[in-house]
Amino acid sequence: MKQQLEAIRRNALDAISGAETSGELDALRVRYLGKKGELTAVLKQMGKLSAEERPVIGQLANEVRSILEASIEERGKLLKEKAMEQKLLAETVDVTIPGTQPKIGKKHPMYQVLDEIKDIFIGMGFEILEDREVELAEYNFTKLNVEEGHPAREWSDTFYFTEDSSILLRTQTSPMQIHAMETKSLPIRILAPGRVYRKDEVDATHSPMFHQIEGMAIDKNITMADLKGTLNEVVQQLYGKGTVTRFRPHHFPFTEPSCEMDIQCHKCRGAGCPTCKGEGWIEVLGAGMIHPKVLEGCGIDPTVYSGWAFGMGLERMALGHFKISDLRLIFENDVRFLEQF
Repeated sequence: MKQQLEAIRRNALDAISGAETSGELDALRVRYLGKKGELTAVLKQMGKLSAEERPVIGQLANEVRSILEASIEERGKLLKEKAMEQKLLAETVDVTIPGTQPKIGKKHPMYQVLDEIKDIFIGMGFEILEDREVELAEYNFTKLNVEEGHPAREWSDTFYFTEDSSILLRTQTSPMQIHAMETKSLPIRILAPGRVYRKDEVDATHSPMFHQIEGMAIDKNITMADLKGTLNEVVQQLYGKGTVTRFRPHHFPFTEPSCEMDIQCHKCRGAGCPTCKGEGWIEVLGAGMIHPKVLEGCGIDPTVYSGWAFGMGLERMALGHFKISDLRLIFENDVRFLEQF
């Protein structure tokens, strides 16, 4: 049995020193030291030995086990170091090779224009507000002097959530006027951009989901001249000096007097084309002096304070700013188109 143990020690040490991978080393550990290994098989024969031989053979077996375990551990460390060296060599980076330029995304052209508009109004002392898109009909219509029976309140024009038409996707950013008047102290100057929803058919200048920017100023002695001067200044800063605008009389329930503002078509310069539907002008916003009923409904005395408000279409402002001919291009998310801006 002593010869067997010596043979196991010699053969195992030779095999361990020749192991090239951790997998081979683990297989040798199982072969010699496992429950069914060669050393264990020898120890199972200890019962055949005499009482004098057992301590001697037992001590020798323990020595062989200790030698093999130490050899396996040492060889394992060596193989790990070798594997790390090979990994570092394989992953060596040639710092002289030109790097790959990461592709950085760009802000959507519509939001580029929104940021410019925000900057213009912030420079004029306005506060930016953003709020809910699901609105009560009371704020979207009633408190804005849009009474029951008005065409805008029809199911054919508005996305309602409830059968009683009390909750809806807001059709305009104008409810922000009411929220601001109910929560802020006078004077008030706010700009409220956001998404709005109407049952419009998709064409070159319309979409069922689009963006509006609501603006409002309330103070003593505010006039229509202040409104017109502010909007003309915004357009001049956004589109450049010499941009042609026109104001047309109109009717909105929540303003009196009311108007619409057009900018001269950027594609045809007023000659008429498909973008402006042959009119030479593109409507960009509706505006007017806040109706006294709206002020009174929010607890503001219309004999002391006055104000103006407007709602402009962000997409149409972007069309003019970037000379885009079709609104649908903005929403189609074609990267080839968007990367141009």
